[in-house]
Amino acid sequence: MDTKFFLGIGLAIVLVFFGAAVYSSFTRLPAAPAAPEDLETLYQVSTIDALMQGVFDGVQPVSELKKHGDFGIGTFHALDGEMIVLDGKVYQVKADGKVYAVLNNATTPLATVTHFNSDFSEITSRPMNFSEFSTIMSGRLPSQNMIYAVRMHGTFPKMKVRAIPAQQKPYPTLTDAAKNQSVYMYTDTTGTVVGFYTPIFFKGLNVAGYHLHFLSDDRLTGGHILDFVVPSNARVDYDITPAFTMPLPTSGAFTNVNLSQDLTKELAKIEQ
Repeated sequence: MDTKFFLGIGLAIVLVFFGAAVYSSFTRLPAAPAAPEDLETLYQVSTIDALMQGVFDGVQPVSELKKHGDFGIGTFHALDGEMIVLDGKVYQVKADGKVYAVLNNATTPLATVTHFNSDFSEITSRPMNFSEFSTIMSGRLPSQNMIYAVRMHGTFPKMKVRAIPAQQKPYPTLTDAAKNQSVYMYTDTTGTVVGFYTPIFFKGLNVAGYHLHFLSDDRLTGGHILDFVVPSNARVDYDITPAFTMPLPTSGAFTNVNLSQDLTKELAKIEQ
């Protein structure tokens, strides 16, 4: 990682703490008892840029991850499927489209969790696809310079999800790994959308904007959301998360480093 990368991390952390000050000034939100600091923290293992470059080795066990949050998303060792953390339970959606329970000794190369406690909610005014949802709902946020955990339950007319199969060493880049992803389309499926909104200045650390996964109520289907249709009158709950903590990977060396590569453009390719 070069100097610009670490400067970017420093800038992002400074801006998040600035966001914490903005958070405390919101009068539109109902007063709530003070919570322990770690309950209002976004805890993230590694960075999206590391994953983009092929750092797929699990560096933290699920048992440790669960200490830092009961809600979140991520992936597993060797990029084996999609992670959904909901109500303190960890689920794995593999490339076969099925949902599996996860043992505490499973490891993750990238995950983002927090303790979810809704601060406010918004109601959708009309049906929206992912692009429309991102634009419209971002505009309703108190500030686009803060981190929000996002939770939405409902019946979705369309839900397009993906899961990437486990990779073998030497690991490819995420872009190449995603060429073999499994994509599933569900209609009128009922379940929970789990994810985060992160500011544009988190580019390189996390997926800027909305990064969402899905888990059906019957715990049979789910995955990383590529597209969906959100019905009108759907309730979207937001948890403002003003603090940020990130342990960096100590293993899983970059094997595909190309610092001149535009990773933002590469990430956009696999989100389509």
